[in-house]
Amino acid sequence: MKLLIACDMEGISGVTGWNHVLPDHPEYARGRRWMTADVNAAVRGAVEAGVDDIIVTDGHWNGSNILIEELDEPARLINGTPSPLAMVQGVQEGTDAVVFIGFHAMAGTKNAVLDHTWSSARVHNMWINGVLAGEIAFNTAVCGAFNVPVIAISGDQSACAEAAALIPGIHTAPVKKANGRMNAECLGLESAHRLITETVKQAALGYKTIKPWIAAPPMTIAIEFFRADMADYAELLPGAVRKSARVVEYTAPDMVTANRAFRAMVNLAQG
Repeated sequence: MKLLIACDMEGISGVTGWNHVLPDHPEYARGRRWMTADVNAAVRGAVEAGVDDIIVTDGHWNGSNILIEELDEPARLINGTPSPLAMVQGVQEGTDAVVFIGFHAMAGTKNAVLDHTWSSARVHNMWINGVLAGEIAFNTAVCGAFNVPVIAISGDQSACAEAAALIPGIHTAPVKKANGRMNAECLGLESAHRLITETVKQAALGYKTIKPWIAAPPMTIAIEFFRADMADYAELLPGAVRKSARVVEYTAPDMVTANRAFRAMVNLAQG
């Protein structure tokens, strides 16, 4: 079995603020260690389930957060940016299943640590085929384009609930209970790691029972930016359609193309 462990940072055990996940803060060094430890817990669960091929994709910020010198064997690491499929790079290479580690809830979710959608500075909301979505649904849809299921997730209780509402049968590891956007009741790290290991193990053992989430093409991605000037730049992408002052839409023949268009529009919106 080949397993992809796709990682973000806001949902990592112990993380409750931007100081843990942004490189210009002293606390970021601790956040990197916590992230690497959560990933290793997932790797252990996969190995205990008999998985013999494990890829880890670092999907936070510039993709260079996980400490490779502390990453457990036999996992291999995809890091750096950009990559063709961003947070789920590697899913297109014969992967059987995907696990999300350290994911967070979509923008606007109550009681969710550092809730946002892709960019906390640019993206106010996103819709996939008219349905409000966040990074969990977006990346699950990219995996579905390759007929690959997402079988487990770790994060706070809101991220886990968001995934469970989308993917029947997904295994969840809520490592913290958010009381707000920057406050949570966190499991001790040893307890969190045991939970992740057992969750990933059980998910991998029964991965064939979870179906891929396949969104029907064509794929229409709509982005509501924080400011109108961001939409001014985003609509420069050929094929993009301005729907209102802050909303730009793009219709693609498949989710892989939609992924690239979405990322291009968000990057253009930097001005």
